[in-house]
Amino acid sequence: MASVRTDADPQPSGSRAGAGPVLAVRDLSVAYAMDRGAVLAVDRVSFELYPGEFLGIVGESGCGKSTLLFAIAHLLAPPAAVIGGNIVFKGENMVGLTDDQLTTIRWRELSVVMQSAMNALNPVKSIGAQFKDAMKAHGVVSDDEITARSAEVLRMVGIDPIHLKSYPHQLSGGMRQRSMIAMALLFTPDLVIMDEPTSALDVVAQRSLMVQIKTLQAELGFAVVFVTHDMSLVSHFSERLMVMYAGQVAEWGATRDVFDTPRHPYSIGLMGAFPSIKGERVPLTGIPGRPPDLSRRQHGCWFVPRCPKVMPACRETNPDLYPVRDALVRCLLYAGGADGKAAGD
Repeated sequence: MASVRTDADPQPSGSRAGAGPVLAVRDLSVAYAMDRGAVLAVDRVSFELYPGEFLGIVGESGCGKSTLLFAIAHLLAPPAAVIGGNIVFKGENMVGLTDDQLTTIRWRELSVVMQSAMNALNPVKSIGAQFKDAMKAHGVVSDDEITARSAEVLRMVGIDPIHLKSYPHQLSGGMRQRSMIAMALLFTPDLVIMDEPTSALDVVAQRSLMVQIKTLQAELGFAVVFVTHDMSLVSHFSERLMVMYAGQVAEWGATRDVFDTPRHPYSIGLMGAFPSIKGERVPLTGIPGRPPDLSRRQHGCWFVPRCPKVMPACRETNPDLYPVRDALVRCLLYAGGADGKAAGD
């Protein structure tokens, strides 16, 4: 099964074009060991992420997005395990590193913002105490330095440092998420991984949080991998977009291009499932059916049972990722060339 061919990846522009990737994922596969056999949840995914770049990853539940993130952050727990590929962070392959080696990287160079801050934060410790634990674990022993930095990162995310004395349950949902982001920035890491950090927030709080993240990214220069179900968020804030289906990359390209000209039938379905605030009013269509059971044997393309453009060859051939102008699309409609037109158009 094919992976994203990084030599065809859309490349960043401007000052980033000459910089090497901060993260390079190569043919990464993750499986869950089940009684009925291994279930491949991430199927040979590859991509590169450059300094200061914002990558959005979208897809339905069960498509492998969070598993991919947890693999990159080395937070997988049995029965999940990386069974192939490499994760190269700042030139070092992280696959196979010991817990002690990973501990020196986490928070300082790579940090994670989880989906539910109420579950990720320790409910019996104040925000300040949790910041202090993280900093002491990485060699910061001066109480004055810890207090000053803790107050500084809270101000970065728009929270009064007085809340260093607050416990998670005393904060609103938005403040808890901002506190998690502040904690992730204690050491100004090069990469911040975010697993649906806005899912529990209302629309106004989501927008405010995302604007804050982008502002901090512009100021500090860290790269972001952002997983979400919310298409509107990635349309406004990400630069490149990865659409996942059945553990594979279905489509990959510049965010604006994918939204303006989605090519994979699954991407087209996702775009038709949420409303636009401009243009003519059109009915929302959705995608019939549901994601496949990955424990079953695959014949042909995973999307066949739900695809409105299925062809006989789709039932027998598992498609590769085909270059289409500046994008990559896993669909036999584009197997014949890279002119941007599907077969039969």
